[in-house]
Amino acid sequence: MSEGLVLATRNPGKITELRGLLTSYAVVGLEAYPDAPDVPETELTFTGNALLKARAIAAHTGLPAVSDDSGLCVDALNGMPGVLSARWSGRFGAGHPEGRDRANLELVLDQLSDVADAERGAHFVCAAALVHPDGREHVVEGRMEGRIIREPRGTGGFGYDPVFEVAELGRTTAELTPREKSEISHRGRAFRALAAYLDGLAG
Repeated sequence: MSEGLVLATRNPGKITELRGLLTSYAVVGLEAYPDAPDVPETELTFTGNALLKARAIAAHTGLPAVSDDSGLCVDALNGMPGVLSARWSGRFGAGHPEGRDRANLELVLDQLSDVADAERGAHFVCAAALVHPDGREHVVEGRMEGRIIREPRGTGGFGYDPVFEVAELGRTTAELTPREKSEISHRGRAFRALAAYLDGLAG
């Protein structure tokens, strides 16, 4: 019988991804808990935000909870947007994520307009946290190295994907298939590490 695990998101894509990695667990998202609290991401680190959400959902549901926080860190911007990646342009409209994503992307490109190609290094980071109702906690991190190109390329993905060129591929993450992206992405790496940890607990 599968053990229950709550993913602290209402994003169906994330839920599907985690279900594919954690096949020994009955993974549900917050759609199963409509009264679950919305937890603001007020911490200054990816790990802090992931733990904040996972702790709140574990306490609310009485089940182990998994949450992640991720973002883009640009070398020439001193690691920013970082935890502010989704809010970098100041557009918060959850009802229009495409417009927000485009505004964020265009702002980063504008801020790097005078930066030489050799100095446009960047990486994506994902911190994934597991919190048990009894207080046990475990956090893993995944990274994907690359650089910011000058013009968007590709039609897949979301957010900064069209301008993030993966170091070892020479393609943007928007030019990858979902499977290719999952194999090398920061989130895929973090969730696979978390799945390995959970499998070790189960064994």
